[in-house]
Amino acid sequence: MWPDVEVELVAHLASRTGARMVTELPATLDKILPVGQIQRVGGVDDGFRLDRALVDVDVYAATRRDASALARQIQYELVVELRGRQTANAVFGRISTVSAPSWRPYENALLRRCGATYAMHFHPVS
Repeated sequence: MWPDVEVELVAHLASRTGARMVTELPATLDKILPVGQIQRVGGVDDGFRLDRALVDVDVYAATRRDASALARQIQYELVVELRGRQTANAVFGRISTVSAPSWRPYENALLRRCGATYAMHFHPVS
């Protein structure tokens, strides 16, 4: 069985960035900023061992500067640091940026949202 890429990335990125990482936004979002939201949005597998996921990462922060800084730190952690490494349940191979961190609209005018999309190949540890 393939590991849950969202679970693996939430744990990995929280430990590397120090920011709160979630899969679902909490009702108290504005009180716990900055927050990174990880969501698998597609991808395919080879039917045997390799999973190729498309993952959206949205960052919410109080200021544009803070959102941009965390989004770029996450991009570095994924594309440079996680490539070729192992998390608790997955081994990550090639990771590439599909859509670089950019501004995305959000209904709360007091928050800033910066998002990116990544393609990543991974397989189970054992």
